Amino acid sequence: MNWDQIKGNWRQVKGSIKAEWGRLTDDELDEIDGEREKLIGKIQERYGIAREEAERQVNDFKYQ
Repeated sequence: MNWDQIKGNWRQVKGSIKAEWGRLTDDELDEIDGEREKLIGKIQERYGIAREEAERQVNDFKYQ
C-alpha cells in the first residue's frame, strides 16, 4: 500500500500506526491525519531518533 492509499484510509490505518509506534497519542494521530512528513516528525520527536531513522521506519512500515 502506498502512502496515498494510507492517507486515504487514515482512520483504518491509525490502529496499525499505533501498534507500530505506541508512544504516539490519539491526539497526535488525529493531528498527523495521514501526512507522511508529520508522522516522521512525531516519531522523531517521541522516540528521540534522527530524522533519517524515522524516515527509514516509515518507509519500512507495512500496513497490516
